[in-house]
Amino acid sequence: MTNKVNISTEQGTDAPSISRAVATKIKAYRKDQKFSLDELSRRAGISKGMLVELEKGLANPSIATLCKIAAALSVSVADLVNVASPPVVHLIKDRDIPVLWTGPKGGTARLLAGTSGPNMIEMWRWEVQSGEVFKALSHPTGTHELFHVEQGELRLSVGEKELIVPEGSSAVARTDVPHQYANHGESTLVFTMTVVEPHP
Repeated sequence: MTNKVNISTEQGTDAPSISRAVATKIKAYRKDQKFSLDELSRRAGISKGMLVELEKGLANPSIATLCKIAAALSVSVADLVNVASPPVVHLIKDRDIPVLWTGPKGGTARLLAGTSGPNMIEMWRWEVQSGEVFKALSHPTGTHELFHVEQGELRLSVGEKELIVPEGSSAVARTDVPHQYANHGESTLVFTMTVVEPHP
């Protein structure tokens, strides 16, 4: 199982151009806030070397790494991958929706849309193949995730608790502790997820 970002889309958008866009965004936000690479590295809790690679468009970061950088910059992951909605209304075409996780058997997680800024709301669509598991680190205090299973069965683990969410059902979880999504069934698991992450 891999938690690495696959900066591409199902419609074949040019992956290098998306990688360059992410690199440009991180660098622009960092300079706008007058953070050195050392300072952002300290605030985000990631290595300076990783930041250098990211800003060059050469790194393949995990979702957790993007979350840490976004939090340190007081922006959202959606801001970094350019699917954040500015005020009023904004269209994000299917070809522009990035795949930010690819499982070992072909599962995917697409960040469909999100709000800008530190108090973020994100909407995701996951397709998890049989036997795949995605493990996530703790989000900031007060973060909640809302789930709705369209197909299959989601095995949701949050801290020491585990919940089975069957097809057609929904769940709410506080995810400021380590958590994971797993598909132990035989068919593909499909679910939508909304992340609400406050930054007081």
